[in-house]
Amino acid sequence: MPGPPLGYAHRVTGDKNPSPQVLESLARVLRLDDIERTYLLGLAAAHPKALRRRRPEHVPARVHELLAHLQIPAFVEGRAFDVLASNPSAVTLSPRLRPGQNRLRSLLLDPEEQAFHQDWTKATADFIAALRTTIGDDTDDPRFVELVGELALSSQRFRTLWARHDVRSLGGGTVTVHHPVVGELRLHRDKLPVDDVILVVYHPDKDSDSDEKLRLVAALSRTGSADTAHTRAAEIPRLKTL
Repeated sequence: MPGPPLGYAHRVTGDKNPSPQVLESLARVLRLDDIERTYLLGLAAAHPKALRRRRPEHVPARVHELLAHLQIPAFVEGRAFDVLASNPSAVTLSPRLRPGQNRLRSLLLDPEEQAFHQDWTKATADFIAALRTTIGDDTDDPRFVELVGELALSSQRFRTLWARHDVRSLGGGTVTVHHPVVGELRLHRDKLPVDDVILVVYHPDKDSDSDEKLRLVAALSRTGSADTAHTRAAEIPRLKTL
């Protein structure tokens, strides 16, 4: 998509409040998909068409209890990569894993999250293709419409990848990340479905350098807040080996 569609509409038509008919035509010219078109019309309409009610995502009580007992980074994500719950180790690993954050938004718009991923280019491609897979035919889901619309307006990288229409699952795998205190970590990622949400855990190879470093990350989560730990990163030399 070539840019923010409302600004484009204003430049093309000279109208600060283009009609729905104009926007429909613009959507066809820009080859917007159903989600982008819905978001565009909703932003421009004085009385936007009501979307169906947003479906609540619930984290079972037993999962909250499990998170509290796990010493490795673990969190729960929803269908649109919203972080619904997390344990202290996860938040100390990355403050963007705090409940209320969105993993895809952070990946695209937060410079610290971009630096966190060794292969940011691959990560963005994988996340966006996975979002398309999750959406499927559910193009009027209000959370998907909101997220896709926001990112389409704010991220050129998102617009480029979204237009490719790639689809694939984002399941388990191995990633390399850069923690501001302990440095490089090679972690395995497992995603476990629990009811309608996903439990995600990160864990290293046993007795590896990353294992030792992750133990330090866990210690930071026990001795102070995640924000304090990350603030200390500027004052503590990066640890190459332990």
